[in-house]
Amino acid sequence: MTPRVKICGITNIKDAKDAIKFGADALGFVFYEKSPRYISPKSAYEIVKKLPPFVEKVGLFVNKTASEINATCKEAGMTLAQIHFNADAREYENLDLPHIKVIRATCREDLDKYSDEYRIVDAFVEDFGGAGKRVDLSWFEGVDCSRIILAGGLNPDNLDEVKKYNFYGFDVSSGVEKTKGKKDTQKMEAFIRKAKD
Repeated sequence: MTPRVKICGITNIKDAKDAIKFGADALGFVFYEKSPRYISPKSAYEIVKKLPPFVEKVGLFVNKTASEINATCKEAGMTLAQIHFNADAREYENLDLPHIKVIRATCREDLDKYSDEYRIVDAFVEDFGGAGKRVDLSWFEGVDCSRIILAGGLNPDNLDEVKKYNFYGFDVSSGVEKTKGKKDTQKMEAFIRKAKD
């Protein structure tokens, strides 16, 4: 199956439309105020309402309640919530829309968390992503990666070495940027093309 690609940290309509034109399956909007890629729900909606159909709109959240996530996703027009923190089962049950959990991996055993779900596996960093740090690839040896979306430290130059693990998809942000929050058109096109090749 062709891997899915999510371009995260979208802050403007040009990057969003370019990502879709090049074949991205999903766009990520960061609703974490401390991130340099933060976007307000209102600004995200201004982008979302100009997008073509059949594109997943993913809202990224850190340490928010289900009610806060629901309100933001409704205002911004999100279709999926990306959860970067540990919450109890009730918080997940109270979400109004589908969600995907992020495992901030510190060891091989972390990959077994939520193994019955589709999940994003990222390298642990203090500031919740966008740091370009990569998970140790040896941890994926012998692991069923068909429900794992790999994030962290990916760019067009190192995709070839991760494709053998047959991940469900790839989630990239800093690896296709010109500056934080602004994408590099050529890198984005090269990444998506190589991921789906």
